[in-house]
Amino acid sequence: MAIIIAAVSMAVGTGNIWRFPRVAAEWGGGAFLIAVTVALVIWAVPLLMCEFLMGSRSRLGNIGAFRDFMGRRNTWAGGFMVAVTLGIMFYYSVVAGWCIRYFVTAATGGLAPDGEVVAGTTWGQQHWEAFVGNPAETLTFHAVAVIFTTAVVYQGIKGGLERVLKVFLIALLIILLLLAARAVMLPGSAEGLRFLFVPEWSQLLNARVWLEAFTQVAWSTGAGWGLLMVYAVYARKNEDIAVNSGIIAFSDVLVGFFAAGLVLATLFAVAPTPEFADAALQSGNVGLTFIYIVDLITTMPGSWIVSPLFFLALALAGLSSFIAMFELGTTNLMNFGFQRRNAAMVVGVAAFLFGIPSALSIDFLDNQDWVWGVGLLISGLLTALAILKYGVDRARGEINETSDLHVGQWWTVCIRVIPVVFLVLFSWWIYQSVRDNPETWWNPLETFSTGTMALQWGLVLVLMLALNRFLAQRVEDGPMTRRQDDANRQRDQHGRP
Repeated sequence: MAIIIAAVSMAVGTGNIWRFPRVAAEWGGGAFLIAVTVALVIWAVPLLMCEFLMGSRSRLGNIGAFRDFMGRRNTWAGGFMVAVTLGIMFYYSVVAGWCIRYFVTAATGGLAPDGEVVAGTTWGQQHWEAFVGNPAETLTFHAVAVIFTTAVVYQGIKGGLERVLKVFLIALLIILLLLAARAVMLPGSAEGLRFLFVPEWSQLLNARVWLEAFTQVAWSTGAGWGLLMVYAVYARKNEDIAVNSGIIAFSDVLVGFFAAGLVLATLFAVAPTPEFADAALQSGNVGLTFIYIVDLITTMPGSWIVSPLFFLALALAGLSSFIAMFELGTTNLMNFGFQRRNAAMVVGVAAFLFGIPSALSIDFLDNQDWVWGVGLLISGLLTALAILKYGVDRARGEINETSDLHVGQWWTVCIRVIPVVFLVLFSWWIYQSVRDNPETWWNPLETFSTGTMALQWGLVLVLMLALNRFLAQRVEDGPMTRRQDDANRQRDQHGRP
């Protein structure tokens, strides 16, 4: 039960509340949900099983697990996964800081409209611009998120993570259920639910819809992050890999549906005009959550309690996922000989320093969200390749050893198909990107270009390949490594004349 609570807390984050509603609404509503369901079955659940197996068998973080499953020459793959997740962590701490700040402000009545609103803006926009235009404030709350998380991880699994994540998950689910029930009872909320669940079928022919769906599933469930791989290191050896992975993935998506229903039902019920609702849906992650929702919630009856609860849920979600990313960095450093407390301090300092650019620039944060969010698909591909190298039938047999639910050939097929899905999806998307943006698709200085992704992924890949031998040699040996070394020694002795 402890591993499920920790892993669901890891998966249920701001991706469900901050990201899912806006992406679902922007990319076809019900069509996007269909693509998400497909991605969940053929991508997220199989990969979560892979991560669980790799962590539980190797008893090492991502770098050591990839070394033991793929061989020393491919240790770089674990380093790439760590780099992608830390790339997300460095801006995620900033978002978690925003959530904390808005909760504190809402709880003290500071989100209620106060004074004259500048012409051409709304109260939410004015409040947001004042906040992000104050570097001292954005950096302060970024630091608050980092300091709190460092303190939790510093205490260890039993002393910190389990206790905090259990409380956070229960509180988050209760708050979301209360707010969702409140939202669907608002007059006009049915239009928001229709917008979310009724498909625009033509969108299924858009490669970007599928890319966004697979990215969202990876972003939200944790498939490709390597977070479950790290949590599995501390799990019991007989944990049910298949059932736990399914519970984690479907619980996460269910929370995303609740959150999307909550946000969109509120938006369409309280929006003064259809144009206001359309503008909110086109305003991106920041605009929808921190501007338009503020404008709407502060006008609702009972806003004095609804507003703090909403941003408390957002803060809990952000911190629970940030803790998981932080633990990933800490565990991998521990595999290189660091004591937990020293490792936590190193990760905390790095999180604060590398998060500063995102705290100071929304454009930089959007770029990092784009680059490393899509980068999760590469991490997922590498995970599937690790299992293929290890032996997919062998891996399925080991999963079934501890699983009440028998994993059939469908899992084997999914793992073998994942590289093909990746290749088709990326090729299709790059073709459309070049066709639709012939002047800018290659430009690495464009926030959402193909070029900026290729440049940053390429730099990380070159670095990890250069460090491959160092990583393979310096990470500690786990049980798989020791068994293999013993087998090699016995083979050598047997082969001597």
